[in-house]
Amino acid sequence: MKIAVAAEVHAGETRVALVPELVGKLTGLGYEVSVEPGAGAGALISDEEFLDAGAAVDPAALEIADVVVSVQPLSVAAIRRLRSGATTVSFLPAAANPEVVTALLQCSITSHAMELVPRISRAQSMDALSSQSLVSGYRSAIVAAGLLRRFFPLNMTAAGTVPPAQVVVLGAGVAGLQAIATAKRLGAVVKAYDVRAAAAEEIRSVGAQSIDLALETLEGAGGYAREMTEDRAARQRDLLAPYIAAADALITTAAVPGRQAPMLVTSAMVEQMSPGSVVVDLAADSGGNVEGSVAGEVVRIGNAQVWGGRNVPAQMPGPASKLYAQNIVNLVTLMTRSTDGVAAFDPDFEDEIVASSCVTRDGVIVHEPTRAALDPDPVVEPDVSVVEPDVSVVEPDVSVVGPDVSVVEPVETTPQGEQP
Repeated sequence: MKIAVAAEVHAGETRVALVPELVGKLTGLGYEVSVEPGAGAGALISDEEFLDAGAAVDPAALEIADVVVSVQPLSVAAIRRLRSGATTVSFLPAAANPEVVTALLQCSITSHAMELVPRISRAQSMDALSSQSLVSGYRSAIVAAGLLRRFFPLNMTAAGTVPPAQVVVLGAGVAGLQAIATAKRLGAVVKAYDVRAAAAEEIRSVGAQSIDLALETLEGAGGYAREMTEDRAARQRDLLAPYIAAADALITTAAVPGRQAPMLVTSAMVEQMSPGSVVVDLAADSGGNVEGSVAGEVVRIGNAQVWGGRNVPAQMPGPASKLYAQNIVNLVTLMTRSTDGVAAFDPDFEDEIVASSCVTRDGVIVHEPTRAALDPDPVVEPDVSVVEPDVSVVEPDVSVVGPDVSVVEPVETTPQGEQP
């Protein structure tokens, strides 16, 4: 059985799906591992390192593979190079890549999406969303410290005392907790808020003060927060406003996979921040938690610089690749039956992890939300039986709903440039 590691072709993607130190885990199961040339270049991993680890470097790696692993979904052209019946394992945001799903179906490729691995204890070692959020959370605190033109820690000197920076973090999932912990290690005073009641204890456990707005909690399935009503969102923004106005740095991390990020902070709230303040929006890629943030750019709103994250884990490709590769190896191992050192890729689709992560199989979309998103209006055959027409007159509904004419002030945009 052959596993291929694809070279990433998406703009800005620097990670790789397997690192040399984990090649032995797969060859030990009985797999042959092939890597496309230059696959690790973005993560500063050379082809020679893969060769030394026991992998082959082969331009035709995809064509001969039984399993292809990657970070981003394969391109349509790459999918058409795979043999029928092969399996892909990658992140696969299907709603944003309908042409990829169509190609997978047409080529009879089985696909597994890393973001669909269920949040159960048995699957923690395969949870790529969490591993990459860890990287994003760390990066967000470093970005905030780099953009803020003052110290994070308290400094007491003969020349005077410099007070510590005040940091507010919104969202206390994996990324938020890592942002809190990193900002604390840098010496800032950190306050944090999350809509889930259980998060308050976690916030305190990493040394921050939990902000209590006395609002109802929104505990959702799988450890995520439930979607809030607009009324509740408005009350939350009103109560958070003074905390944000007093912050030197604001970091927002609230995102739910496959959905629009909730808008937590309005531009008016940012405008109340003091000169030189910094906002880091980790959710900018999925719509943003901060009104006016732009993915991949630094914009100015009032007195604040607002940094919009774009594929943030790829900004630290070394650790991000190592963590993601371990997730991949653990999932592939789960789907492997090894006898006398000979590997057989044999997924058990009765297993919750295998079944939940599968998107396409045998020419069919087996993931129901993906099928609904790509085919929202199934064709229904018309009923041609004769029915006497109803000739009663119904007055038309002439109520008019006017357009939303609210005005959002434009913000000055500058290139994000080199990351601090």
